[in-house]
Amino acid sequence: MIAMKQGMHLGVTPRLVMTPQLRQSIGLLQMSTLELNQEISAHLGDNPLLEEDIPENEGHEQTALEPFAVSGSENDEHRWQHVATLSHSPDDEAPAREVYSETVSLKDHLIDQLQLSSFSEQDRPFVLLLIEALDEDGYLSTPLEELWPESLTKSPPGLPHDDGPTDQTQTLKIALRQLQSFEPAGVGARDLRECLELQLMAQPEGPTRKLALKIVTAHLDLLAACDNKRLQRKTGANETKLRAARALITSLDPRPGARYAPLQPRYITPDVLVLKKRQRWQAETNPAACSRLRVNQQYTDILRAKRWEGMADLRAQLQEARWLVSNVRQRQETILQVAQAIVDRQQGFFEHGEPAMRPLALRDIADALQIHASTVSRATAQKYIATARGVFELKYFFSNRLATEGDGECSATALRVNIKQLIAKENPEEPVSDQKIAELLGTQGVSVARRTVAKYRDMLGLASAGRRKRQNRICYTAKTPSGSARDQH
Repeated sequence: MIAMKQGMHLGVTPRLVMTPQLRQSIGLLQMSTLELNQEISAHLGDNPLLEEDIPENEGHEQTALEPFAVSGSENDEHRWQHVATLSHSPDDEAPAREVYSETVSLKDHLIDQLQLSSFSEQDRPFVLLLIEALDEDGYLSTPLEELWPESLTKSPPGLPHDDGPTDQTQTLKIALRQLQSFEPAGVGARDLRECLELQLMAQPEGPTRKLALKIVTAHLDLLAACDNKRLQRKTGANETKLRAARALITSLDPRPGARYAPLQPRYITPDVLVLKKRQRWQAETNPAACSRLRVNQQYTDILRAKRWEGMADLRAQLQEARWLVSNVRQRQETILQVAQAIVDRQQGFFEHGEPAMRPLALRDIADALQIHASTVSRATAQKYIATARGVFELKYFFSNRLATEGDGECSATALRVNIKQLIAKENPEEPVSDQKIAELLGTQGVSVARRTVAKYRDMLGLASAGRRKRQNRICYTAKTPSGSARDQH
């Protein structure tokens, strides 16, 4: 028989702890300027030790850009564009979107579910972190490894650090699975395929759902192309079953978060201005986007004089005010540093436009500033920069690298512009094929495959050469009186 003893011992165990100040700092950096102003207004109303710092001689000599009304960027990609033949009419969803947009936002809806969930206190901060990273459609477009808070990658002094990138990603994967269990179904998906899969998994089991899952997982491109014959051959389903699966898939929502988004135009205030000084473009903070806060000195002096006796609540409010002032200032400095690093690497764009856009990744800016890639991701999300060529989101300046001759490189943005220009110059009677475009780009020193050209052409919303030729013929026939085209020949 084995004897067991009870005892107590001291030990040091590393743990990941998100302090209230760190949570606030991460949240403020992720916010847009409009959301930040709303957050500050709430704090000003609740905390008497916090006040706006408005200089007496403010603003008359500085250039400031007030909010712009925007209805969306022309570079935005519709999640459902490559299966447009399956989507609902916008009029069908309008009433539901209006109802939701007037009641609660997507993030508030998810946070309410998080508060009512049975998740552990250790998991809740990471689920909240992913909620803050969602876009308006409910997608998680930022890779998990870029979302890990920079402060949690550093071990406390004297403690060993055993958590590597694999552990970090695993922690966020667990949090993502928890988030994807929330309503609306499909929220937290990384792409369209995963979004549809999540919604199908929420449907009752049955042969139609099983077939729909098989199509979405492996044959979504055939469904988008309406290639029923190949779909029947690949899935082994007859026409009746295939029609039922198609009806189920088209009943899904490719943008589950859109119903919570407001339909009215979004007003944005550029966070950064780009001005040319001494033959070089430089970034400056937009004074109209600056939130000037300070701690009320009069209250602070009173609290110090009374030595905090019986003023625990005011002491806590003083600490909160100092945190907010410090975090807002740090947010502005981080955004400006990231914006300047982007401007330094995209000088050609500001001089010559999109064809001169250089390839750029989050890691490039992170390495240059010696910060974490997740910090760059938050500093560029919903942050806008006003330039001589228009107002752009900071994320617009990030683009994939493509190989060119002579160990050079070309950005995906510049490639899209070149493809668009080549198609615009083509002969309507003989449109250039994707292979021909790839060959023409090769003569310019850009080495890309035909399928790469097809991918970026689809992103531009341009049809294939065969479809463009048919469309041109239809337009020509519609414009020509009946029989006259034949008579001319």
